Amino acid sequence: MIQRVQTIFLFLIAVGMGVTLSTQLWSQGGAANDSWNLSAFLMTNLDESGKEIQASSKWYLAAIASLAAILALFSIFQYRLRSRQLLLNMINSIVMVTLVVSTFVTTNGMNEAIQAQDGGDYGIGFWSILVSMVMNMLANRFIKKDEVLVRSVDRIR
Repeated sequence: MIQRVQTIFLFLIAVGMGVTLSTQLWSQGGAANDSWNLSAFLMTNLDESGKEIQASSKWYLAAIASLAAILALFSIFQYRLRSRQLLLNMINSIVMVTLVVSTFVTTNGMNEAIQAQDGGDYGIGFWSILVSMVMNMLANRFIKKDEVLVRSVDRIR
């Protein structure tokens, strides 16, 4: 049934990925009073007045975040097949870990390119990925709990 607690967690994963797509993932102040900002779609270099100097597409971050949201929403409607739901959530865990790793690789590469002294600041979009990963683990826990309950009822019959 859709009104289970794991449905809420799976929906919150989709919301978290929406936050990732719509907010800033990372920012870094450069040496020449310019700044670098990473969103799920673009890496932009802004001068001190806020004018865009250059931008490069980071479409793969948006694609991975969108895939994670779609998997979570699809998993909601697989409630009749709990094993398939668990499989989709495990795949979604791998997708979200890939998103975190690709964000780290992108930001570390930019830090090396601009020779920054610190690592920059991760924004709310990045932290929503980690919150979504926790929500995915909680959804898996409750799906497994449902599976144990169903198997125990079948055994009684």
